This record gives sequence, C-alpha cells and structure tokens, in this order.
Amino acid sequence: MLGPVFLGEAEATSPPPAWPRRAVGLFVGCCTALIGLLYFMVVGAILGPLLLWPRTRKKALALLTAGARWLTAWERRRRSAWFGDRFPVRHAADQRILRYLAIRTYVGVLTTIVAGLLVFGVVLAGLLLGGVMRGTMDWQELLTQVLLGGVLLFLDVQGLLSLEAFDSRLARECFGPSERELLEQRISQLATSRAAVLQAVDAERRRIERDLHDGVQQRLVALAMLLGRARRNRTPEQADALLLQAHKESQEVLTELREVAWRVYPTALDNLGLQEALGGVSERCSIPIRMDVGLRGPLPSSVETAAYFVVSEAVTNAAKHSAATAISVSVRHQGDVLVVRIEDNGGGGADPAGNGLTGLVSRVGALDGRLHVHSPTGGPTTIIAELPCA
Repeated sequence: MLGPVFLGEAEATSPPPAWPRRAVGLFVGCCTALIGLLYFMVVGAILGPLLLWPRTRKKALALLTAGARWLTAWERRRRSAWFGDRFPVRHAADQRILRYLAIRTYVGVLTTIVAGLLVFGVVLAGLLLGGVMRGTMDWQELLTQVLLGGVLLFLDVQGLLSLEAFDSRLARECFGPSERELLEQRISQLATSRAAVLQAVDAERRRIERDLHDGVQQRLVALAMLLGRARRNRTPEQADALLLQAHKESQEVLTELREVAWRVYPTALDNLGLQEALGGVSERCSIPIRMDVGLRGPLPSSVETAAYFVVSEAVTNAAKHSAATAISVSVRHQGDVLVVRIEDNGGGGADPAGNGLTGLVSRVGALDGRLHVHSPTGGPTTIIAELPCA
C-alpha cells in the first residue's frame, strides 16, 4: 500500500505547467470560445423556435446539448493538455453542460478582448520606441506614455490572470475536482488518519498498562501476601482460611486477566467470528443487551475487529456512565457497508471528544469509515459506525 501512496504524493506535489505552456492554452481557449460563440449563434438560432414549442423542446434541447457536450469535451482536453488538469470521468447533467459552455464562451470571448488589447499595447509600444529612436518625441511625452502604458500593461496582465483563474474554477465546478486535487485530499486524509491511529494505539497501550498495574498486579501482590501469611501461620485453622482466601483471590485474578485479554483482542474473533464475539460482550455486560446481527457472509478481519471494538467500547461506556437499563445493538449490511448501531436508554451527554469515542473515530476512520454520535442531554445515546467492506 505504501507504493501507490508515495507515487500519488509525488504526482500531487508536481509543479504546474510553465507559463509559456499555459499562455498557449489561454490562446487555444480564445479560439474555442469563438467556436462556442459561433455554435450558440448558428445552432441556437436554428433550434430557438423549436425550443419554444413544447412538442419539439425535448428533442431540440437534446440536439443542442449533444453539440455542447462535444465542445465541452474539447475544453476538457484543452485543460488537460495545456494546464495539466486530470479530471475523473463522470457524466455531467445536460443543464450543467450548457451552463458551463455558455459561461466558458463568455469568459473566453472576454479573454480574447483583453488579449487583443495586450497585443494592441505591444504595437503601440513598438511605435513609441520607433519615435524615440527617430528623435521625434521629447522626454516629457515619453515619460507620460511609459507611465500610462505601464499601468495599462499591469491591468491587462492582471485581467488575464484573473480570467484564467476563473476558467480553472469553472472547469472544476463542471468536471469535479481534478485528479491532482483528489490525490492531495487523499494524502491529507491518510496523514491525518495515520496520526490518529498512532494516537489511538498509544492511548490503548496506556489503558492496558493501567489495567495491569491497577488491577491484576495489585491482586497478585495481595495473593502473594496471603500465601506468605499462610506459610508463616502455625495454626492449621488459620492457614486453611488464608489458603481459601488466596484461592478465591487467584480466581478473581484469572477473571480480571481474562477481561484484560478480551479488551486487548478477543480470540473468539479468529475462532468463532464476529457474531460469537459480540455474544461474549453481551454475556459480560451487566445491562441487558438486545443483539441483532445479520451478516451476508465473511467480513475482512480489519472490519470485524473495528466492529467488535465499536460495540465493546460503546457498551462499556453505557454500563459505566449512562445509567442505562437496556442496550440494543444492530450489525447489518447496507450494500457494501457494514452499519453498526448501538443505542441505550441512558441519560445521554456522551462527549464525542472523550478518549474512548476519539479512539473509535480513529479506528473507524483508518478504514475510511464514519462514526456518528448522537447523545443529547437526557438521552438516548446512539452511536452509528459505517465500515466499508469493499
């Protein structure tokens, strides 16, 4: 997976075409704009009466759009050839095509006028230079002409740059974001997702360390102390009582260690599948859970793991903080997406920025999924995770 990402990053950060190439593309755009203007004048004049008549309006609009779509395809090739744009292939609506071509024609004609003024200014500059070389112009007139010409040149160039930027925005609106922009967005999403996953993994490691230190380790210390007291005690009755207490403590240690292991990664996911692993979550929860699992087939292991931890974390939070008396869990397919929905009847007020939910957002986001949390004050709390399976 790293190979395509690095290639995409190199392509996304490649510099735009040089200005001579873009200038040629601008000139070509002026020519295509004149063709578009001629198309609207000729074809529009022919099909205009048919567009006004309801019986022929649909066919006339289809004919007008067909030509506009062909001209728009040439505009798309022009953007790709001279400006380096690569747009995803998709079928735009007829009204969108006609709107784009009409605005593009107007912008192109306006660009032609501005470019013509620039050419006219260059010719005047040549005549001015010729007058200076012949000595027919004094320095005051020369200074006036240079200042006026410089201001007009600045305004002309700025006008061309603004029209070219508007043409680029217009193409993006019609054809969608370019492949360069899509790659940049994807790289940004992957970088954000990677940082979030690393943060979630670090938080999970810290939680496991706290569980072992504050829970299992303390119980093992208590167990060792009970066994030590039993060894030193010389009364058989007291020794038996201490051993009985130590045996009970060892069982509690095993139970808590098993709980920690389940929170790290449940082996039932590999051995029995997601449905059985969620059944284990239901059995360990002190609140009644209504489980509705409907799977069409085997899931990717990453999706199974994410779905399990979403349910486990949501159920744990509900049991600890919401004062809920009932929880419903639904895991079902909607197309190629696995939708996990957890709802409790507690008091609500869950903080999406909390450590637990933030970790779930990172875990789901790493799979290009989405997590929605709706928890108004007073309840109920609903958590929905959408996990792509494709």
